[in-house]
Amino acid sequence: MTARFPRSAGRPLGPWARSAVVAAAVVLLTGGSIGYALHAGHRSDRARGAADTSFSLGEGALYFRDSATGRVAHQPLPTASADSPAPATGGSRVSGGPVCDRFHTAGPTALCLRAEPGVLPKTYAIVLDERLREERRITVPGIPTRARVSASGQMLAWTVFATGDSYATTAFSTRTAVLDLRTGYLVKSIEEIPLTIDGVRYHAPDLNYWGVSFARDDSRFYATVSTKGRTYLVEGNMKDWSAKALRQNVECPSLSPDNTRIAFKRKVSEDPAAPWRLYVLDLGTMSETPLAETRSVDDQASWTDDGTLAYALPGTDGRASDIWTVPADGTGAPRLLVAGGSSPVVR
Repeated sequence: MTARFPRSAGRPLGPWARSAVVAAAVVLLTGGSIGYALHAGHRSDRARGAADTSFSLGEGALYFRDSATGRVAHQPLPTASADSPAPATGGSRVSGGPVCDRFHTAGPTALCLRAEPGVLPKTYAIVLDERLREERRITVPGIPTRARVSASGQMLAWTVFATGDSYATTAFSTRTAVLDLRTGYLVKSIEEIPLTIDGVRYHAPDLNYWGVSFARDDSRFYATVSTKGRTYLVEGNMKDWSAKALRQNVECPSLSPDNTRIAFKRKVSEDPAAPWRLYVLDLGTMSETPLAETRSVDDQASWTDDGTLAYALPGTDGRASDIWTVPADGTGAPRLLVAGGSSPVVR
């Protein structure tokens, strides 16, 4: 770009005019440098958050977020052993995945939620392929809290805190989105889905949804809805865009691989430091089973198989979080699965 400046015909520039020309040139050059630096910085930020080229999605492994680095890692599946507080697997950890605050994967797809702090915090919902290359990025205002991919890898859901940062208080607001990769259609918030409670169409300004878990048909899903100080397990349907409450006091549902049971956290105490306990709901009989994990779990548990759950708890020895596992039938005892991890998911 060439800058033109006026000058008197046939006369040399005076001292003031020469100074103005120099100043203008500096502004142009500096502005271009700043613009390039900002653009390069944005690109380098993406590059720093991307997965190593050698890191990809495979079968038969446990994927999780390494709480020390913020990157996704994987290790071999847990090995069978007697009940013990010792680690359930001795497999080596392989690092090099993308930087994520929440992570989930199934089929040919992964979903990475990455927080971008600021005066107004925002979250990047990043859709990744099997080689963990970015395919789509959606910017959402808020703090990331839940992520789920359907078994086929075609349906994605995420939840952010629009206000607050904990489910243990009433002073929070969430926003849950659903993305259909088959059509590319994004539902930015499922709050407008027609909801039925006790057989009656329900309307309220304080509705909050979170913790979506998809069924194998990619249409039916389960989620938590809260209103007027109560939480409900909701069964929704994407095809007819409807939802109905099934029972109260169910949070962060996670549907089993065989689609017959739901793991969830039940509120058992008013103590904000330890309000929940893990349960499993049989969808056929609607009977509930408390699990052997008696510590308060604030997580959307993940099924490692049809009989076992994995979940994150605050870590020990200076670690931000650890991943534990427990049988889904109420027997056994909790066992440490990953020291320094969160967002567990088995492929």
